[in-house]
Amino acid sequence: MKLYLVHCGFYDTEVCDGLYESHVNFFVSADSFEDARAKAKLLSEFQAKRMHVDGLQEIQTVGGFKVQLEYDANLNSQTHIINFKHRDLAAKS
Repeated sequence: MKLYLVHCGFYDTEVCDGLYESHVNFFVSADSFEDARAKAKLLSEFQAKRMHVDGLQEIQTVGGFKVQLEYDANLNSQTHIINFKHRDLAAKS
């Protein structure tokens, strides 16, 4: 099993009537690029925003460290990603 980053595009009609394409990245564990694409298309967010796949990357090493996935049955196929939010919002008028 390999780790893939799937770069997805979509047009959000709530922002500028969907004129501009927005993007998100999903991490997917899969055996191949084709399998990663198929798994991304099954995600509820992908379907809800009517996304399309713009590109995929297989993540093998980062900064000299090998990426090795280890299956854990206790996780019940869940995905856990820890986020750090940093926002520099425009000041309110």
